[in-house]
Amino acid sequence: MEVLYPHCAGLDVHKDLVVACVRIAEGREVRRFDDRFGTSTRELLRLLDWLLSLEVTHVAMESTGVYWKPVWHVLAGSFERVLGNAKEMRNVPGRKTDQSDASWIADLLAHGLIRPSFVPPEPIQALRDLTRTRTQLMHERGRQVQRLQKVLEDANIKLASVLSDITGVSGRKMLRALVRGASDARMIAKLADRRVKAAEEELTHALEGCVTDHHRFMISLHLRHIDELDELVASLERRIEDELAPFRRVVEHLITMPGVKEDAAAAIVAEIGVDMSVFPTADHLVSWAGLSPGLNETGGRKKNARTKRQRWLKAKMTQCAWAAVKKRDSYLCARYNRIRTRRGKQKAILAVAATMLRAIYHMIENDVDYQDPGPDYFDSQGGERVARRLQRRLERLGYKVELRKAA
Repeated sequence: MEVLYPHCAGLDVHKDLVVACVRIAEGREVRRFDDRFGTSTRELLRLLDWLLSLEVTHVAMESTGVYWKPVWHVLAGSFERVLGNAKEMRNVPGRKTDQSDASWIADLLAHGLIRPSFVPPEPIQALRDLTRTRTQLMHERGRQVQRLQKVLEDANIKLASVLSDITGVSGRKMLRALVRGASDARMIAKLADRRVKAAEEELTHALEGCVTDHHRFMISLHLRHIDELDELVASLERRIEDELAPFRRVVEHLITMPGVKEDAAAAIVAEIGVDMSVFPTADHLVSWAGLSPGLNETGGRKKNARTKRQRWLKAKMTQCAWAAVKKRDSYLCARYNRIRTRRGKQKAILAVAATMLRAIYHMIENDVDYQDPGPDYFDSQGGERVARRLQRRLERLGYKVELRKAA
């Protein structure tokens, strides 16, 4: 097998240890140099000097946890770095050691057998940290609201049955009144905003519970925690707005697509960046995001192949797809309905999310807004085929149909 990089190194990175193997090929002779380093900055600089002394040109490591990041940053500018997926770089089973793992990584790199993972530039990495932290805080806020709801149910307060959001304006007024010791359900019900759809009598019945001092303490505790999370999210959003300034033009393009709002656009930019040259085609981006079905064929039989797991972008695109299909007179809604009748809701929404991501790829690459093909796109593409399908469907219902072109 052809050697592409004669002077290369493989690093097996751990929390407190980096095991390095340098592979130098000179004709048919291959020499290896092994060493171990710590993960402190001083030790990583020693690793850098050691690699430079051996005239290494390419360095590869696995993307395990966050331990690879300090090594990646220290080696920046000195070598061509390759970050590989650990699942795709597994060694043959047998006698496994850290040194053998480093040597195996070096062998794979020397022959060009490592598919590089996408590592965004530093401004995108900073934005990604902010958007992912915001998502985690919003999930924590949701869990905190569920804990509050649990306390209310224990006190037989049925606010969740009459209010869409128990932490909204009306819900907070009522809960604070309960914390202060109010016990008249009718008086508490009058604190509701006039926009609340539930009648005053319904609110009164929902508030007729048995609230103890323990319940009041727990309600107050959860409300304070929710307020703290809201403040943290607000500060994050201000920071995201500052970090998003250089990419404002891209965000303005993305929000022209149905289902994509400002926060979703920021999260999408943070995950894929603004340089689409790292993905050869739009289909490569869709596959990387875990929105394309896998391929599993053996013996001429195709088995069920699920989409791969992807924690951040896949979830955000699915969320945007559910919002997009609510716009009735749109291409995305038509595509969803077309697939839903044959494959079900879940596969249809994943297909819509993949379609949206393909469009986003071209929008960023060509610096253009979203152009909706329209709800009648599929009819215009295959009118005769659609007409025959509808004719067969009517005939199965017992009707006799004759198709004639309109004048």
